[in-house]
Amino acid sequence: MPITLTIPDGLLSPTAQAEAFAALTEAVLEVSGLNGNAFMTSNVVGSINVLPREHVLVAGKPAQAAFVELKLPEIALATPEAKRTFIEKATDVVERAAGGRLQRDHIWSNIVYAPDGAWGIAGRSYDNGDLISAITGSAA
Repeated sequence: MPITLTIPDGLLSPTAQAEAFAALTEAVLEVSGLNGNAFMTSNVVGSINVLPREHVLVAGKPAQAAFVELKLPEIALATPEAKRTFIEKATDVVERAAGGRLQRDHIWSNIVYAPDGAWGIAGRSYDNGDLISAITGSAA
């Protein structure tokens, strides 16, 4: 379940980047109720995109800003409450990591869903039923 954190160069130290990504991972697992689930834990992956400062824009101008994108199968975080909770937690994580160098209103998050059957892990296509089976199988 890829997470992409995009930030301008210099906003977060390498240590703060790693801590923020770990906390975003924890937020996904917590909100989905899957803390400790081996299948889900090993499949929360992602990247941190550190861009030149002039390539991170707000209103068309360079700005201190951060963007969090979470990609999920359509069965995950499907309720409005789960979406709200993840977005609140993601914003809190990035704001804390920035240590006062980033305004809260310059943190954007979004959740993108893959259609049923369009989720791939290790070259295998998973539909919603396959994912549920993999998740519940690793919980057993």
